[in-house]
Amino acid sequence: MIIEPRMRGFICLTSHPTGCKKNVINQIEYTKNKGAITGPKNVLVIGASTGFGLASRIVSAFGANASTIGVFFEKAPSEGKTASPGWYNSAAFQKEALNAGLYAKSINGDAFSDEIKTKTIEVIKNDLGKIDLVIYSLASPVRTDPKTGITHRSVLKPIGQTFSNKTVDFHTGNVSTITIEPCADSEIDNTVKVMGGEDWKMWMEALLEANVLSENAMTLAYSYIGPQVTEAVYRKGTIGKAKDHLEATAFDITSLLKSINGKAYVSVNKALVTQASSAIPVIPLYISLLYKTMKEKGIHEGCIEQIDRLFRERLYTNEAILLDEKERIRIDDWEMREDVQDKITQLWAQADTDTLPNIGDLPGYKSDFLNLFGFGFEGINYLEDVNENIPIEGLV
Repeated sequence: MIIEPRMRGFICLTSHPTGCKKNVINQIEYTKNKGAITGPKNVLVIGASTGFGLASRIVSAFGANASTIGVFFEKAPSEGKTASPGWYNSAAFQKEALNAGLYAKSINGDAFSDEIKTKTIEVIKNDLGKIDLVIYSLASPVRTDPKTGITHRSVLKPIGQTFSNKTVDFHTGNVSTITIEPCADSEIDNTVKVMGGEDWKMWMEALLEANVLSENAMTLAYSYIGPQVTEAVYRKGTIGKAKDHLEATAFDITSLLKSINGKAYVSVNKALVTQASSAIPVIPLYISLLYKTMKEKGIHEGCIEQIDRLFRERLYTNEAILLDEKERIRIDDWEMREDVQDKITQLWAQADTDTLPNIGDLPGYKSDFLNLFGFGFEGINYLEDVNENIPIEGLV
């Protein structure tokens, strides 16, 4: 079939298998060109099919030559209907890893469930024995608690007061003011249930109890802080409460892993174009201004550049891991540089529909968004018939 991008709001309803493959190969080549990493040998990535999770799996495999197991929940293709981009990403990763002689298996299912945890542990026991590094990179709006059976849904809302600020429709470039009413207390609790650290801890408890974590095993989850302009709807909003819980959970997990001298960390990462970030009001406008500023300064990074630097300059060096005052890894250090944030503050005051084409990088935002779904890559003929029914080799 001929596959074109079909948009509905901040979601693309189609994805392109050839483009997704190109996206994965580009990231693999980036890491390989950086040289070998003396890092982990057996890696489990929970949330391995897109964004930071996919980049973590690529850097582990093609940077550190690690065996990897990826867990994700993606829609398979059917006749005349494309798969989700994460499916095609994982199919491309698996193929490239197996062609390179690397161990790689994938598990498609609800990572919040006990069933998938049990299945993953079985694969580890049968194939790898023990895991050195566990990456937790789930991004889901919904979670069913396996203990209670209750389904919780997260919301993107401020806490305590109504929030109004600028935002942009990145499809049209129209800058407008958005107003969001504050959340109810129950919505905070539900968002923490979905996006906090509870499931991360449940994974680590299950892995430890099954004796599949190596001595000195490390686990890492990803978080975001961001600037003052987004904090009312992000870090001081419902998502921020979930991120606070996630970061606090790292200390609980470190205590849990004492018997194996293990350690849990949270890495605070840079703002990037993802399906999740595109849904958050204000964030697309901020990212547009951020991209323009960081590209001008020569310090812009995408997912693969960010995670590659995290592995090479933070996690796997001969020195102690550099942490902030709250014991978090700060790989958002370039984004939060004073000169970068001062510039964005100036640009924010100027930003409107007329000025944004000059002061922001909306084309860069749009390009990155389309790339998420396999569109917009050079060298691909998007008018060509392609096979949408791509299987994932090594799918358990």
